[in-house]
Amino acid sequence: MKNLLLFSLIVLLLFSSKEMVAQEVKKLTFEEVIKLSEEQSPNALIAKHRFRSSYWQFRAYQAQFRPSLTLRGNAPNYSDGFDKVYDSNTGQYTYVAKNTISSSGSLALSQAVGLTGTTISLQSAMNHLFDFGLDSKPLLGPDGTPVSSPRQYNITPVSINLSQPIRQFNTLRWQKKIEPVKYEAAKKAYLANIEGVHQSAVMNFFSLALAQINKQISEMNYSNADTLFRIAKGRYQLGTIAEDELLQMELSWLNAETARKQADMNLRDREIRLRSFLGYNENVRIELILPDKVPDLQVDTKEVLDLALINNPDLLTQQINVLNAQSSVAQARASMGLNATLNASLGMSQRGPDFQNTLDNPNQSQTVNISFILPILDWGRGRGNYKMAQSSLELTQTQAKQALTDFQQNLFLDVEQFNLQKSQVAIAAKSDTVAMKRYEVTKQRFLIGKIAVLDLNDADSRKDQNKRAYVQSLQDYWSFFYNLRSITLFDFINKKPLETDYDKLIQ
Repeated sequence: MKNLLLFSLIVLLLFSSKEMVAQEVKKLTFEEVIKLSEEQSPNALIAKHRFRSSYWQFRAYQAQFRPSLTLRGNAPNYSDGFDKVYDSNTGQYTYVAKNTISSSGSLALSQAVGLTGTTISLQSAMNHLFDFGLDSKPLLGPDGTPVSSPRQYNITPVSINLSQPIRQFNTLRWQKKIEPVKYEAAKKAYLANIEGVHQSAVMNFFSLALAQINKQISEMNYSNADTLFRIAKGRYQLGTIAEDELLQMELSWLNAETARKQADMNLRDREIRLRSFLGYNENVRIELILPDKVPDLQVDTKEVLDLALINNPDLLTQQINVLNAQSSVAQARASMGLNATLNASLGMSQRGPDFQNTLDNPNQSQTVNISFILPILDWGRGRGNYKMAQSSLELTQTQAKQALTDFQQNLFLDVEQFNLQKSQVAIAAKSDTVAMKRYEVTKQRFLIGKIAVLDLNDADSRKDQNKRAYVQSLQDYWSFFYNLRSITLFDFINKKPLETDYDKLIQ
């Protein structure tokens, strides 16, 4: 009996704790939802990873201008077959058996010069070859001593190498123009994306807030409809109202019940959406607290335009598109004529059968060569590519100018719309108060039989419409506010540019 009682108590506690978790309620203000959206929403996390990708791309670009130390090797390389060799005694080629094992390695310190496209390197290299054929059957001289060793070394202790493109497209030079702009655009795009997260937070917040308002309205309307229907039934029995008025009150009561159920379902749907947006699980219930005021803020069109021209990432993207098109023109122009590369090397090298002796007695070695490509007959392909690149550049420049014009015009409209929102909120708040007061007065007059039911229904409908219009006016204000922030990357309330710790984002 004691064990059964203990088991029942444990089960009861488990279900009670589960119910308590399921009923966890978070009451959130508008400011808290905005803060949570940038800290833990999936959208903010996506923006963070996009910036990280741009950051490492920029780091990879910077690494091209820094010294690089590279070790290359090939060991072992075994070969057993036949090689084609020239016999100076007969003046003919013949095939001889070959059974060798070789290895090679090099260590190079390289530096690229972005302005000229030059590559300079300091290199050490070694090659080793062992011929099993000579080891088993060595070549003998007239005196019977071996004249060839099966083991050979080719060592270059140090060499300085230079590679200089001549009349070629300089990739590094153009990257130096484009990549810093791309990284700056990525930083600004991150800030703009976070403002986009704020705009989504505004939409989700007021969608749920409106659903909560509708739920409250539906509950109050149902309670009022139920009370009025009961009163109407009493009056009908007394003969003070007609049957059509009673039926109208019954219909209002039925509609109120339907609206209450619909409002409850919409509330759950909007709560799930906001909960998912903020990264909460299903055990969290959210109740929102509407902001009771908005900032007394008016913005200047010229100030907004100046800030947008400096900070807007979309305008930087247009600049990058133009730079890429200019780069394509330069590349097409370079491919039309002579393309050459000057390669030069100066160093010390030696070969021999003994590693230490070869290393201790190097000789000077130097090489210079120029390789080139000169199109002689390409049937206009190079000129065609150049003309296409030029046309693409002109199109990109035209699109950038048109995008700037459209951007400015839309910005003027956005500023005017935002500056209207403060008065719209004030009017909506006043209308809400007046409509509520009118409904209460109309309801009291209906209860004493001074007005008809149609007047009461009209007052009730107006009350609900104005309550919803007030919530919508708040949403419009904050939507336009964060839209201006995303365009200008400027905090108009605190009068400072939007900032973030970029170093923390890449950790």
